[in-house]
Amino acid sequence: GEDSMRKLLNSRGQSIVEITLMTPLLMVALYVPVDFGIMIFTGHLTQNAVRDGARIAATTDLLDNTLATNLATQFNNNVPQRLSSKQVTVNYYANGAANCAQSVEVIATGTYNFLWYRLIGLLRLTPQSSVTITRTTKMRYEHQPDTNTGNCATVTATGHS
Repeated sequence: GEDSMRKLLNSRGQSIVEITLMTPLLMVALYVPVDFGIMIFTGHLTQNAVRDGARIAATTDLLDNTLATNLATQFNNNVPQRLSSKQVTVNYYANGAANCAQSVEVIATGTYNFLWYRLIGLLRLTPQSSVTITRTTKMRYEHQPDTNTGNCATVTATGHS
């Protein structure tokens, strides 16, 4: 009777020790891929915001720096909140060769801070704590003749959020 009771208590203690040692490893194994997935998803949402911004800017009378800055500020609100130090730039290309194809470029950049990836620090490794996400879209400006060809190389208006 007493020997079987001791074995039962010893095995319960062994199970608790095993769970205690395995939990951090299990968390790293499960949550690190989730963190990378969230980073990739954030990059995808940033690309969508930039594409939508370029589509709006390409159909707007974007002729000066003030309007470009106003649009950049508006587009900044569409960039995912997960990004810190967000900045959106709107560039309008119009000068250059005669009859060049005018275009609008929207650039969004920000820093994604890993959360779960830092758990690798439990294994005495030094993981990267953040990554910069930058997405760009350039579209043809709608308010111009179809005969305009070739890219305009000079930025005539720019705005930052």
